[in-house]
Amino acid sequence: MGQTMLRILEYTIVARRLHAAFQRFADNRRGAVALEFALIAIPFFLLIFGLLEVCMIFIISIILEHGTHEASRLIRTGQLQEGGIGQVAFKNLVCAELYGLLQCNEELSIDVKTFDSFGATENPSPIDSDGEFDDSGFAFVPGDSNEIVVVRVFYEWKLITPALTAPLANMTGNRRLLQATVAFRNEPFGTQNP
Repeated sequence: MGQTMLRILEYTIVARRLHAAFQRFADNRRGAVALEFALIAIPFFLLIFGLLEVCMIFIISIILEHGTHEASRLIRTGQLQEGGIGQVAFKNLVCAELYGLLQCNEELSIDVKTFDSFGATENPSPIDSDGEFDDSGFAFVPGDSNEIVVVRVFYEWKLITPALTAPLANMTGNRRLLQATVAFRNEPFGTQNP
């Protein structure tokens, strides 16, 4: 019986020490803030990066609109047609107005067409049923004096945070096709005034 009592006593002492150690551990609040931050850091930063990407898409869209408007002015006034400026040079004119924020390579595409009336300026989406960009119907026809012209500029933007910006993707591969469109009637250039 003495041995049993001794073991119970030892067990009680060990149990008390373990309980006291666990209690000290449970009562210790140092590092609680770091642990809480670690739990919310990943979702917090994903939200911040997603918000920044939405803002970047908005800013790039506005810059693309600006570049398209500025370069299209040369078509509207006839300077492009009379100067013999072609599609590559026009693309470079658009790129010059983008403040160096977009790379003017295969991701930037231009479509310039003439129409008989503003009501006939129907341009289908260049995204095919597979979610790929299809520029096979694009042309570069800046038109003559008093013709109606539609200039469309497209840029393929690769999404950085696909988990949060997935609803923004309108193409396969987590990409968004940004578009700027300008429709106008060419000025009466090339005509001599009496």
